Amino acid sequence: MVIQLSFRGDSQMNNKDEAGPRESGKKKQRRGRGDKRERILNAAIRVFAEHGFYATRVSEIAKTAGVADGTIYLYFKNKDDVLITIFEERIGQLIGVLEQVAQSPGEATERIERIVEIQLGVLEQERDLAEVVTVNLRQSSRLLKQYATPLFLRYLDAIAQVIADGQSQGSLRDDVSPRLAARMIWGGLDGIALTWALGGAEPAALKKAARESTRIYLQGLVRR
Repeated sequence: MVIQLSFRGDSQMNNKDEAGPRESGKKKQRRGRGDKRERILNAAIRVFAEHGFYATRVSEIAKTAGVADGTIYLYFKNKDDVLITIFEERIGQLIGVLEQVAQSPGEATERIERIVEIQLGVLEQERDLAEVVTVNLRQSSRLLKQYATPLFLRYLDAIAQVIADGQSQGSLRDDVSPRLAARMIWGGLDGIALTWALGGAEPAALKKAARESTRIYLQGLVRR
């Protein structure tokens, strides 16, 4: 089962009845500002995926979002800030869900399966986002170190805790470093997402990869 995160798309933003008939003028104004901000972020994801971060101009994001160039600067400091926001909000939301799964009761093996399924499942739904976070963010070592590292560490902590739980339960090998195993899981899934985003494979390829990846990971981790 693939989880659907609440990334707000254009169809949601164009729903004029969403606020209800009694919504005040101020509430409509705030909602309109939020919708415009989301429209800019969604447009930036598409443009970054198509042209790359450095080749993209702010004017291209504005055109795709259907706003004036200057409107971008009402919400974001610059193009870097747009990319940072995409990463922190979109991937931050994903990691929040993965942390919930990691902390949930149940067998460690089942939680690892669920984490892999969710991570690749979300990227399957958001191909452009997959390309932005696996390719575009790497184009700036400064952004990668300053903004991606904290989220990456949260991800590793969540996976490592599941593995440590499995070791305590006796279901996973206790001669494996949870942190190292977490890095291997992340590295494998990151590589799968990268080649999928760039290679034009069908979405179903990620579902198959999720199943096969989980089987490989658990074969190495499960106590015999």
